[in-house]
Amino acid sequence: MKKDTDFSELSAVYINCTLKNSSKQSHTEGLMRVSMAILKAEKVSVEYLRLADHEVPVGLVPDMTEEGAEKDDWPDIYKKIMKADILVIGTPIWLGERSSIASKLIERLYGMSGKTNDKGQYIYYGKVGGCVITGNEDGIKHCAMGMLYALQHLGFSIPPQADCGWIGEAGPGPSYMDEESGAKNNEFTNRNTTFMTYNLLHMAKMLKANKGYPAYGNSREEWDDGTRWNFDNPEYR
Repeated sequence: MKKDTDFSELSAVYINCTLKNSSKQSHTEGLMRVSMAILKAEKVSVEYLRLADHEVPVGLVPDMTEEGAEKDDWPDIYKKIMKADILVIGTPIWLGERSSIASKLIERLYGMSGKTNDKGQYIYYGKVGGCVITGNEDGIKHCAMGMLYALQHLGFSIPPQADCGWIGEAGPGPSYMDEESGAKNNEFTNRNTTFMTYNLLHMAKMLKANKGYPAYGNSREEWDDGTRWNFDNPEYR
């Protein structure tokens, strides 16, 4: 099929929520880089970071130094997210769940979600979200379900098949980056990773071309000012 779409105006940030800092290998990073390589080949601007490399306290305040924390790198990370069209969260699976760091990232995103954009909509409207998951146990769909629900609830748009992942056999064994796992040649994982990446790009491009969503019927600021569009409260009938 002939390519007729230019994605070069788009940007993405990939946040790896491994428990390890960058001094150690991350299997989740390995799969995230497969997706990132596709974006780079499409000339998309891509930024990658590990949350474990940064001082990000738990909490819901935009800057936790206001609550007594000695340091909070979240405000700078949030700026990177807001500059990007696409956010991809990566996480390993632990006990069938996303990592605690992934939960912390979602909580910090939630702490900013009451802000509004210049249309009066919630701040993440017009941004696209996806997730990458790896592990040695079942749980890809379970983790993706919770993460993608959280992102859409905050205002991110989620395209079809917005998750990908790889898991080995149940129990201890080779992980994604280990050669003996054969993960890099797994057809299912490679297909889903590619589809996810392009679906993120297509949705982000459509939203950017249309300058996000129309504000008719979804502006928090207009609602607070008394606008109700076609809402008819049954209590007043």
